[in-house]
Amino acid sequence: MALRKTWAVALFGVDGALVEIEADVRKGGLPSVQLLGLPDTALQESKNRVRAAIQNCKEDWPASCVTLALSPAAMPKTGTSYDLALACAVLAGAELVPPHRLAGTVLFGELALDGRIRPVRGLLPALLTARREGMRRAVVPADGLAEAHLVEGIDVLGAGHLRDVVAWLRDLGELDRRPPPDAEPPAEDDAPDLSDVLGQPEARWALEVAAAGGHHLLMVGPPGTGKTMLAKRLSGLLPSLTVPEALEVTAIRSIAGDLSESATLIRTPPFVAPHPSLSIPALIGGGTGLARPGAVSRAHRGVLLLDEACELGAKRLEALRTALEEGEVRLARRDGTLRYPARFQLVLATNPCPCAPARDLDCQCPPQVRRRYLGKLSGPLLDRVDLRVRMRPITAMTVQAGAEPEGSAAVRKRVENARAAARQRWSAHGWQTNTEVPGPVLRREFALPAAATALLDRGLEVGAITARGADRCLRVAWTLADLDGRDRPDAEHVAAALEFRDRRAA
Repeated sequence: MALRKTWAVALFGVDGALVEIEADVRKGGLPSVQLLGLPDTALQESKNRVRAAIQNCKEDWPASCVTLALSPAAMPKTGTSYDLALACAVLAGAELVPPHRLAGTVLFGELALDGRIRPVRGLLPALLTARREGMRRAVVPADGLAEAHLVEGIDVLGAGHLRDVVAWLRDLGELDRRPPPDAEPPAEDDAPDLSDVLGQPEARWALEVAAAGGHHLLMVGPPGTGKTMLAKRLSGLLPSLTVPEALEVTAIRSIAGDLSESATLIRTPPFVAPHPSLSIPALIGGGTGLARPGAVSRAHRGVLLLDEACELGAKRLEALRTALEEGEVRLARRDGTLRYPARFQLVLATNPCPCAPARDLDCQCPPQVRRRYLGKLSGPLLDRVDLRVRMRPITAMTVQAGAEPEGSAAVRKRVENARAAARQRWSAHGWQTNTEVPGPVLRREFALPAAATALLDRGLEVGAITARGADRCLRVAWTLADLDGRDRPDAEHVAAALEFRDRRAA
């Protein structure tokens, strides 16, 4: 009998920490199993799962006192991904398997009672943590092998049963290390095309500006005018994700349990459109113990559409403020504080009033009812929305000859050119889009001439916009200049950006 150790990873949001599992198997004393290190209920029950799995694999469970310690001891441990590491620690401590292959190896997997290794959530961010901590090798469930191979720089082995891992530790067999076949990326033609939307020239232009600069957008108009159709086509105008961005998005999907067995790196910007009846934890993130990502995090690097926004209620909408400003959410729960990235483009779509007639002249709502309805979109929230547009009623269902609506491909090309210009300009600072640039930088290092900002200064003087609103106007002005192929905005670009913030549009 000996003291042996294995390795696992504890996840806290998208962040992880390496966990050292020590197994002390003593010769004397009454047979017992103690699990130390702040395990939650699911992890505490792993003692019984591990014992049954080892015995059903025709291995001997030590008839002595077994102490399992998970370090750092003061850090809460949750979930069932520790089962395989615990089983290997017990077998090594009982000297049933040699320990040489456990050095530098991190193990993941939930054990069934018959020894099968089941997949676990969060495999991708856990492997990124293991690689960062210098681990050389990882043993993962066979069903998670495709996801595990997304991480480079660490030797990944797949196992479907505890017997396979025991044979590998005894040098009697090898684990699966074959990378899965490359999956075909989804065709761009499958995305909804902008040519499907009739009319709405102002909304189309606002959508293009939003895609080019990463700006938030509010569309107000009667039902059936194309608000939802336009919003669903925004993600098709965005460029593909870079490799670091794709890893972030895929890691969040892994934690949420949304990845399939044939997982591939997600290179297309996500589009998330929750139902208006969703709860605040479903929107921001939450749950008992350690919280899981919500809709704002699942839309990271993509688009979050809140259709019928005024039906969500003020509390849900106000919960978005921090995420819009900081690009992440921090969830304080009983077991700790988690951080989830949430740098998304918000698209709000709403009717102008509860009765929502096709024409404003047919509205039956008293003025106070309209004010109360749109008042759910508070001033501080609207101050964080860069673009506001009023939708026009559709007046014709036929398309005139020579007036075919412009498709997504042509708009995407202009968006890519504008984003390339912004990326080149801000590359020294590490920013990708105009919306990420802090206001002080725009006012100092990239200050515009007084003639260009005269209208903006006038708006601040009369109280038409706030200081935050002025910064957002400057960001939109830089985006408009990028779309025009200019080196810097002029007075016309600033005026157009200020017009996008017209309160009458809301």
